[in-house]
Amino acid sequence: MQNPTVSLFIPFKNTQEYLPACLDSILTQTYSYWEVLAVDDHSEDQSREILEAYAKKDNRIKVYSNSGSGIIPALRTAYTQSSGELVSRMDSDDIMKPNRVEVLAELLGYHGKGHVAVGQVQYFSHRGISDGYARYETWLNALTANGNNYTEIYKECVIPSPCWMLHRDDFELSGAFNPNRYPEDYDLTFRFYENQLKIIPCNDVLHLWRDYDTRTSRTHEHYAQNYFLDIKLHYFLKLDRDPIRPLVVWGAGFKGKSIAKSLVKQGLDFVWLCDNPAKIGKKIYGQELEHFESLKKLKNPQSVVTVANGTAQMEIREFFSTLGQQAKKDYFFFC
Repeated sequence: MQNPTVSLFIPFKNTQEYLPACLDSILTQTYSYWEVLAVDDHSEDQSREILEAYAKKDNRIKVYSNSGSGIIPALRTAYTQSSGELVSRMDSDDIMKPNRVEVLAELLGYHGKGHVAVGQVQYFSHRGISDGYARYETWLNALTANGNNYTEIYKECVIPSPCWMLHRDDFELSGAFNPNRYPEDYDLTFRFYENQLKIIPCNDVLHLWRDYDTRTSRTHEHYAQNYFLDIKLHYFLKLDRDPIRPLVVWGAGFKGKSIAKSLVKQGLDFVWLCDNPAKIGKKIYGQELEHFESLKKLKNPQSVVTVANGTAQMEIREFFSTLGQQAKKDYFFFC
């Protein structure tokens, strides 16, 4: 279809300081066939008034009230009001590069259904960007440049939210905003993966992420580490786990313990490995920790690795290699 309409979903709450820059970046897009479905998640500042003022000047912008509370209900509200052939998100505190919508729409036009168009991202902040965020930006953009985002899906969110776009049919196939699972962008990424939607490589920075202390992803409990771990384990067991193979958990730090505790709660058998002499032989949650060399005794195991240290990860990869085991098939890094 020539010039398909792009529906942009914008949940907002108390972002009056950033909304004008966000909306101006949409109004100056090089692609003009879009609609904004902005949903007020019970703002207590002037955010709603700002949106409504913009809506009076441009009828492509529509403002609604959240039928529930939180980002997921707000996104559902926006989606039910949308009509675009293509769908995308926008955060009310971020900024689009002028060609974001055009580039993503053209990528989908060329590659067709069954694909997700994504763009590279860049953090910005009045106080500078932390080393951790800078590393995440570099890591994510490298994946996006090659379109091999799914290869690292169990580490962190590999879709640069909200800088994605896809056909409405594919979005429906992936469950749209129906699941009540946070972080919602990470859950959506796994559903793209589950439905085998291909990532289109992109070398262009199309979206600017604003970082500040009160950003929702920094402050809300729905974006705490345990929520990410729950999603990883849920989809690993659903999509990549082979139940006839021995299951291994490697690591006994916070993440390892969290994974082990969840597996015990679900009644799933596993072997728990670590390389900490102070923990080997001890029982946690009724499960005895063994030395990682025990992996050699297992027949065709699948391992979940929760060790975060970069040097240790390299050594663990080498150990798996000596056993002839492959990443994303025999072992999965969860951090």
